[in-house]
Amino acid sequence: MEAVGVAPAPVAAAVKKKLLDLKDPFPAAAAANGAKASPAGKWAMKKKLVGGDAGYVLEDVPHLTDYLPELPTFPNPLQDNPAYSVVKQYFVNPDDTVTQKIVVHKTSARGTHFRRAGPRQRVYFQSDEVNAAIVTCGGLCPGLNTVVRELVCGLYDMYGVTSVVGIEGGYKGFYSKNTIPLTPKSVNDIHKRGGTILGTSRGGHDTAKIVDCLQDRGINQVYIIGGDGTQKGASVIYEEVRRRGLKCSVVGVPKTIDNDIAVIDKSFGFDTAVEEAQRAINAAHVEAESAENGIGVVKLMGRNSGFIAMYATLASRDVDCCLIPESPFYLEGKGGLLEFIERRLKDNGHMVIVVAEGAGQDLIAKSMNFVDTQDASGNKLLLDVGLWLSQKIKDHFKKKPNFPITLKYIDPTYMIRAVKSNASDNVYCTLLAHSALHGAMAGYTGFTVAPVNGRHAYIPFYRITEKQNKVVITDRMWARVLCSTNQPCFLSHEDVENMKHDDDHEHHLHNTQLLEGESSPLKNSPKCNGLAAAV
Repeated sequence: MEAVGVAPAPVAAAVKKKLLDLKDPFPAAAAANGAKASPAGKWAMKKKLVGGDAGYVLEDVPHLTDYLPELPTFPNPLQDNPAYSVVKQYFVNPDDTVTQKIVVHKTSARGTHFRRAGPRQRVYFQSDEVNAAIVTCGGLCPGLNTVVRELVCGLYDMYGVTSVVGIEGGYKGFYSKNTIPLTPKSVNDIHKRGGTILGTSRGGHDTAKIVDCLQDRGINQVYIIGGDGTQKGASVIYEEVRRRGLKCSVVGVPKTIDNDIAVIDKSFGFDTAVEEAQRAINAAHVEAESAENGIGVVKLMGRNSGFIAMYATLASRDVDCCLIPESPFYLEGKGGLLEFIERRLKDNGHMVIVVAEGAGQDLIAKSMNFVDTQDASGNKLLLDVGLWLSQKIKDHFKKKPNFPITLKYIDPTYMIRAVKSNASDNVYCTLLAHSALHGAMAGYTGFTVAPVNGRHAYIPFYRITEKQNKVVITDRMWARVLCSTNQPCFLSHEDVENMKHDDDHEHHLHNTQLLEGESSPLKNSPKCNGLAAAV
């Protein structure tokens, strides 16, 4: 199935007529007059909708010429690159777009599209004027070093850019540390290591100081690698850059090991995480199988979304129960988890339980009278569901002296995120980096880059930060997990019907907003999106 739609002539005409620049709080004139930020210190990001025939809607990304209309353009140096001499078509067609929804009926509207990523025939930066900076923020994830390496090598090898620096220690590194020069030689082997050579941190986002740094150091391309919180910060940086009228492209590369970023197919590092999770599950299975009534409990990453646990369970086929944040469960009583564990041990003599770190948090909080606290990024601090669940299981079977168990708890979470990326993620990270730098050189800004239905696209920041990707427990992928493990769903019929109703409501609201020309169409609500929906 083809994921890319090229707008026909009528659509192209409609595009020119119907371009909507909505909620622009800082037009070029205001920026030139030194407009100040709102009391809240935040600007609403400029949102651009392009309408066309048959319900076609392009959610476009900002461009430097939106507020610097007189910028000159230059021929793309790629056309003289011998490595690309055999390529049939150097450049992406300006009208190429990527559709968000690929499965449609014959009467369906064309729906939401994003601008296709790739090199353009004209660029807005000359190679010798580019001063690029790269920063990594948030938690670790396999593939960070690969993205850094390919950004550096791509800028050097494809565009002849020789001034690239790394910002150490996350956002606060912009104003608290020196930059480090990055060259193809210095980053040559970093993809073979886990972590990030630039270091990372949570928090430390001081917009004014960061943009002051960009101005003081003459940085005109900044590549920000991080999760949804980091991308929100990147959006604010873009807004301040625009307010000041700076020629500086702000580009995001989405990163989260949990795979919970909305709209995109998947985040880098996810394949590696699932692969590494297999090691822990295999070890738990060996331990459980080798003991009388053996139980192996494995806690995997998944703060709000259970994708790693779900896919690792499907890949393993040795898991008897998978618990994720999206699917509530209960311990005691008929149909509860403890009853299921007891029945499975009687049937098989052993079992393996995989639990995502965000599962069962309400149950733990109630039992411990826990008060919510947050980390520096604003994320809710989670209690250890693996230890809590293991203790609850032990306490249950202590009451049954004729039913001895042997329980082993394995927590590989930080081991999984600290490893180097596998082959699949290395290729993916390379394509992400190249798409990002092509966009920056072409003058696009205020966007993040990622594949949508298999084709890389430029996505407005607000689309990937407004909602989190969730496992849809009323969809077929979660049903496959239940079939694989033969576990109960722990949901009542009423729960399932309510979730289906919520799904229909969100879908209707999304379509209504598009028809009314809203600039921020709703999609990817906690109960209406996920990788499962595409299968």
